[in-house]
Parts: sequence; C-alpha cells; structure tokens
Amino acid sequence: MPTTMPWFLRARLKTRQLLLLMAIGDEGNIHRAAEMLNMSQPAASKLLKDLEDVLGISLFERLPRGMRPTWYGEVMIRHGRIALSSLSEAGTEIDALKNGRSGEVRLGAITGPALSLLPAAIAIVLRERPNLRVHLSVESSDVLLEQLAQAKLDIMIGRLFERDDKTKLSYERLADEPVCAVARPGHPLVNIAGLKLERLERAQWIVPPAGSVLRHRFELMFHEAGLTIPPQLIETSSLLFTTKMLQQSDFIAVVPTEVARYYTSYGMIAMLPLQLSCTMDSFGIITRKDWLLSPGACVVLRAVKTAAVGVYPTAPRASEEDELVTLP
Repeated sequence: MPTTMPWFLRARLKTRQLLLLMAIGDEGNIHRAAEMLNMSQPAASKLLKDLEDVLGISLFERLPRGMRPTWYGEVMIRHGRIALSSLSEAGTEIDALKNGRSGEVRLGAITGPALSLLPAAIAIVLRERPNLRVHLSVESSDVLLEQLAQAKLDIMIGRLFERDDKTKLSYERLADEPVCAVARPGHPLVNIAGLKLERLERAQWIVPPAGSVLRHRFELMFHEAGLTIPPQLIETSSLLFTTKMLQQSDFIAVVPTEVARYYTSYGMIAMLPLQLSCTMDSFGIITRKDWLLSPGACVVLRAVKTAAVGVYPTAPRASEEDELVTLP
C-alpha cells in the first residue's frame, strides 16, 4: 500500500525557513530577522512567502510596525523549535561519539530527589558509562516542565499538577514528598514533646513564595486548624539563605523532609517534633512522548529507576525495555 509523502517533503521545507520563522517570532520584524540570519530582506520575504504559498495559510499578521504570528504561525514556530533542537542534539551526539565520548544527557530534578536519589543514580551511570556527560538542573517543577517543553531537558524528576497538559508527557510515580518544620539546633521548640501547631501560630516563619503549592498548603493548614496565618513571614525559595537565616535566628522554616534530613545530618538545622499536614503531591519521572530519548538518556533513565528502588519503597523497577540500551 503506497504511503503518502509527508507534507514537509512535498513542500521541500528548508531548515532556513524554520530559522526564519523563529527569528521573526522573536524579533517581530522581518528586517531584523533577516539581519540575524545574514540574508537580505527580499530573500527572507521570498522564503516566507514560498512557505505560506505551499501551506495555503498566513503564518504572520502584517502590522504597521512589525509582524505577529497567527495561530498557524505559532504552531509552526513551536514545532520548528522542536525539530531544530532535535537536529542540534543529533549533531551534539555525533560530535561526542567522534571525540570518544558517549554523548550528553540533560537531567532536571526538584531539590528532594536531587539530594536523596540522584547521587546514587549518577554514580551508577559513571560506573557503566564513564564517558557519558550528565548536566543536572535543580529547579522547581514549573521551571523544569518549561525546560522539558523547550527540549532543554531529556528527563526530569518532579511533579505534575492539574493545570499541566499531560497529553504529551509520560509520568512514572516515584514517591510522595512529606514536609516538616525545621529550626536551628538548640531552638527552644526542638525538644518539646507533643509540640502542637498552636505553639507556632505567632512564630517567625520562612516560607516558599506566594503562589507556590507548598505556600498555599501552609496557609491552608493554619486555616483548617482554626488558627491565623503567622504574621511575620520571610518568602524565599533559596535553601542557602534559609539555612543561614535559621542558624542565626529563632525563625522556623517549612521544607521537604528529605531536604531537612540532609541538612540535619550535618548539624546545620534540627527538625521540630511536629507532624505537618501540608504535604506535597507525589513526584515522579517525566519525559516527553514526542521526544525520542538518546541511548545516553536511556542509560540515565535506567540508572535513576535502579537507584530509586533502594530509596523509595513504591518506585517502579527498570523494565526490560529500559535494559535494552547499548552505547558504542
């Protein structure tokens, strides 16, 4: 049965046309876009017109002072970025292989698993593939999801929320993420047995920024207990600042339990004997369904799953498909 030739082959789509679309989208002006690509404006206008003629649509609105992508244009720009990023990744992998390396993998994670899971996972990778380069980004789930969508990450470990579009994402749950209250060692509340939330209503707190999930649940925890939100709050997502501030004051902070255990092991902070109800959603391994993982990324994915079994009781084991990974 004959197959239909893909539209981009029929249209003889050029990578230069995709670069032009992205440049116009970024600059809002075909003249500046042409300058960025070292071509004349007439040549840029012809490239754009040829593509619009083949597709039978307008990709940009022509405005008095520039150009703005239509809905069709936004679709082409988005997929153009993905296509060019994939080609760039292919070149990077080929160069790495030519230079005797096994490629590069971009991994992102939220702080908890970055501390408790990834050191063991990366150690496995280095044992199996010592020439494989792993780039790690530790950020919030929102930032990591944006990086994943922009093809700046191969794999991320984080959370999906109700507002996130899950149709193009693959998610494998790893574990829940409880949180706890921490303070400096020697804080008056550290050794109080049966500590209740009421004792902390007037305390000074370091909390996540407004708008974050944990901040919302922190405030909801006090409301549900019939208490007022503590009046003196410092908002920050910086763990470095938080630990330093705790050490030189009587502030209390709310942080993921895994993070607290890490800093407690070095005697930098102490966990308060209090069970908090403002738990975070579970987190897991997230990849894109429309993005083919490189052999190196598959090695990292397998290592993450292998290490996760020893850290999280409910983590999935690596499948046979994960095991079938070969690198030169």
